[in-house]
Amino acid sequence: MTRLSRRTYGDAGQVFPIYIVVVAGLLFLAFAYFAVGQAAVNRNGAQTAADAAALAAAQEARDELADLWKLAVLDPTQWQRIFDGDVGLKPSCWRAYELAAQNDASVDDCEDGFRTTVRVQANKPAGDSVIPITSTTRAHASATAVIESLCTFELPSAPPSEPPVEPSGEPSGEPPGEDAEDDVLPTLTCKGGNWELDPDDPTDLPGPEDLFEVHLATD
Repeated sequence: MTRLSRRTYGDAGQVFPIYIVVVAGLLFLAFAYFAVGQAAVNRNGAQTAADAAALAAAQEARDELADLWKLAVLDPTQWQRIFDGDVGLKPSCWRAYELAAQNDASVDDCEDGFRTTVRVQANKPAGDSVIPITSTTRAHASATAVIESLCTFELPSAPPSEPPVEPSGEPSGEPPGEDAEDDVLPTLTCKGGNWELDPDDPTDLPGPEDLFEVHLATD
């Protein structure tokens, strides 16, 4: 009995160090996975900030495009340039800086316009962990928001080149093409419906969200 007991205690003594190593290894893996999770959360936060910043800057540009269209509503020849974004727009990246700050990030770079690209950096690192680099590395992310026109229209046909003629065959003296029909504005066909615009009362106009769509680019 004595010899058996000593052998049992000896086996237990040999297994105990292995047990310690295995437990230490499992704990290290657990902390490593936790660190990876922290980094993923930090990265997702940076991406959220980039998405919000890009959308906010693009929406600011969209609102300006809508204002420009309203100013040119009586001149349909200018509409297509506005719907194509072929106009000078004021800087809108200031909105990207605001939204990034609200999401605990800072803007590294911003290119605004009809297509807005924003690159941000998280203000805080992932945090201390068994992986030292996570305590100093900050997540970066970028996003691009685009503006798309939701409306189409057709300009009226060109006015006749010859002046109107009286029944007697003599010119009427009126400039060519100046009649009631020339004052009619084109019908604006949008995804949300059609807009019949009254040139004598151009107040019931579509809003920015009716004229343009803002969304994140998928490419």
